[in-house]
Amino acid sequence: MVEKYWKNLYNKKYKYFVLNSRIINEMDDNLWLIELESALLDDCNVNDIYAICRGKAIPESLRPDVWQVCLDVRHKSDQMSLFNEIFDLPFQNTLREDCQAIVDRIGNDDEDKVSVISDLESILTFYCKNRNFLYESDNGWIELLLPLLALKLNRSDTYNLFEAIRDTYIPKGCKPKGNVFHVFRLLILYHDPELCTMLDTKKITPDLYSMQWFQCLFASSCSLTVILSMWDLYFQHADPFMVFFLALIILVNGRDLILEMKDATKEDLIKFLSNMPCALEPDDVVDFCSLAQYYSVKTPSSFKTDFLKALYGSQGEKAPHIEPCSVSQALCLPVSVYELVENSSLELNTSDTVRFFLVDCRPAEQYNAGHLSTAFHLDCNLMLQEPLAFSTAVQGLLNAQRQAIEANSNAGGEHLCFMGSGRMEEDQYTHMVVASFLQKNTQYVSLLTGGYLSIHDYFGDHMADCLEDHDAKKCIVCSKNNVELRNAGRTRQTHEDKRDQPRPTSDIFSRFSAVMKLKSSEVKDKLFDIITNPSNGATVNPHSNLGQSTIQDRHVSATERNGKRYRNVAPVFSIDDENDDHYNENEVKDSPDLISSKLAGDAKEIVSLTQYLKSPDIINAFRCQEVHMNGYMYDSHLIISATHLIVLRELGRGQAQIIVRRPLSSIVKITAKKRHRDLITFKYGFPDGDGLLITDMDRFLIPNASEATAIVSKHIVQTLDGSKLT
Repeated sequence: MVEKYWKNLYNKKYKYFVLNSRIINEMDDNLWLIELESALLDDCNVNDIYAICRGKAIPESLRPDVWQVCLDVRHKSDQMSLFNEIFDLPFQNTLREDCQAIVDRIGNDDEDKVSVISDLESILTFYCKNRNFLYESDNGWIELLLPLLALKLNRSDTYNLFEAIRDTYIPKGCKPKGNVFHVFRLLILYHDPELCTMLDTKKITPDLYSMQWFQCLFASSCSLTVILSMWDLYFQHADPFMVFFLALIILVNGRDLILEMKDATKEDLIKFLSNMPCALEPDDVVDFCSLAQYYSVKTPSSFKTDFLKALYGSQGEKAPHIEPCSVSQALCLPVSVYELVENSSLELNTSDTVRFFLVDCRPAEQYNAGHLSTAFHLDCNLMLQEPLAFSTAVQGLLNAQRQAIEANSNAGGEHLCFMGSGRMEEDQYTHMVVASFLQKNTQYVSLLTGGYLSIHDYFGDHMADCLEDHDAKKCIVCSKNNVELRNAGRTRQTHEDKRDQPRPTSDIFSRFSAVMKLKSSEVKDKLFDIITNPSNGATVNPHSNLGQSTIQDRHVSATERNGKRYRNVAPVFSIDDENDDHYNENEVKDSPDLISSKLAGDAKEIVSLTQYLKSPDIINAFRCQEVHMNGYMYDSHLIISATHLIVLRELGRGQAQIIVRRPLSSIVKITAKKRHRDLITFKYGFPDGDGLLITDMDRFLIPNASEATAIVSKHIVQTLDGSKLT
């Protein structure tokens, strides 16, 4: 009896507790709605909306007002009143047909169809006239506008919402191979390098499957209920980059299915990728957006700050110019020096935030002349010179990273940020190191923009306090600045004190001294340059200890031919012991004296790759990678004919561009790294006495390097012997 009494009492209390909880929850729900309604009656902003809603679903009755506040168009004027209702655009028929086709697919009643088509055509016609835009089919405008018509606002308010979304949330340049998709690829590479590599291998670029995602914020791929819920959260967060992370989540969630389709055709895989957002249900939206926010937090903030001005802003405004190669050929995600330094100095207690592990890839002598205290040194030269030592160093790096993370050190983080010197001659090897990590599908790989030079500039006068072991005499930045100051002082002294004196003698001893202060691997080339052309316009004093003859001024020209070709000079193929060749690529290629060494009319010509390779004039062709001085590598074909060396760079879709076309007779030397013999450098120039004057060079990574160089050398000799006989 007692037991039954307590059981009944417990049940009554439990029911009372459950009932009270429901009442409290309903009161909480009503409270935030009341607060939201009150805020909308006042002059609230997007931050107020976000603080109240906190990711909750917006009631249909309040959605129009909430979106107008979030997009800051609540008090905007009636722009549609300026529309003269004249539909006379050159592409008017195309616009009308596209509106009709999309509305027919929706399946509304006939009365609704007429009204929707009229609204679509009127708003888009005025948008084109008002903003001086051209309409193109499949540009996403109609799909973006349709969810706004569901709000049942008047045309003027609908137009203002459409214009604000286009200006605020649609990236500029949503076109094939646009910068938007190069940036998106870098984001995929950062978070899922294996997936990115698989898509790259299939030559599936993001613009082939995600164009509509970015053009209309998924409106063409998802149901109306999903889009309305998604945009509720999207506009509350007020983050234009959210579309990048939503697109990333689509791929990451389906990565296993995508990787399983590695043997599918390119067309089937593109179709599968394009349709992936269609599977989203209304109940998935909150988790979908939450995951996007999580990945946003796990991405360096430089991703947004570096690309914001270039990708977003008023549509039609000219975006700040970005060199195409700076994005399309970037090895990995760039990180600004400001974020790197600030990140290492902050106490970050949460595991979700980005924490960098800095890898300093400069040569040892540069690292020892000044470095950040949090940096791990990985000499990039080891990769080619000592592969086994490099592998050991990489294992040491990973162990140090793991220990730093476990110790919760400021120097420890799972995000690897690689740093070069900021000079092209060393950074090409830094890029090779970064590429080796990416090839192993290493997650969270980034590269410091500007390298050590940017760090040096960032600290400025506080350099000695902020860098470890900084030595102004050995630091490449400080020594360069000192040389420039000395040169400026010497120039002023020359103008002031020697204005009436005869032509000055060359200070060859100071030039020798400057050369000897450089690292030993550069001495040989620098000395040779001084000996062959000591002062770029000055003469040596005939009474000096260096000799009795006067060295005449002259300008190197590819048309000069001094001495016999390849007779009594080093073999055409040789192995470099330690150094690479340094040259100013832009200066050399722009020199008018070198134009004659290339065949006019052939540079940059686009050809059919298959047809070109079938040419009867081609003796042999080798797949290779063209290696630029900045480390960028391009899939190419090295082609040998009886008289020329030709390089075709792949453009995709069976097309290629002629990048290099040089006479075999202009090649004076072919060199390879001693420990990396597939990295081949072709040097062009002509004999000069007992030596060679190098006027230009090209570098390639050739899998069959020994065979390729043997064939090139053979035909060089045949070409020279043939020209000698004629």
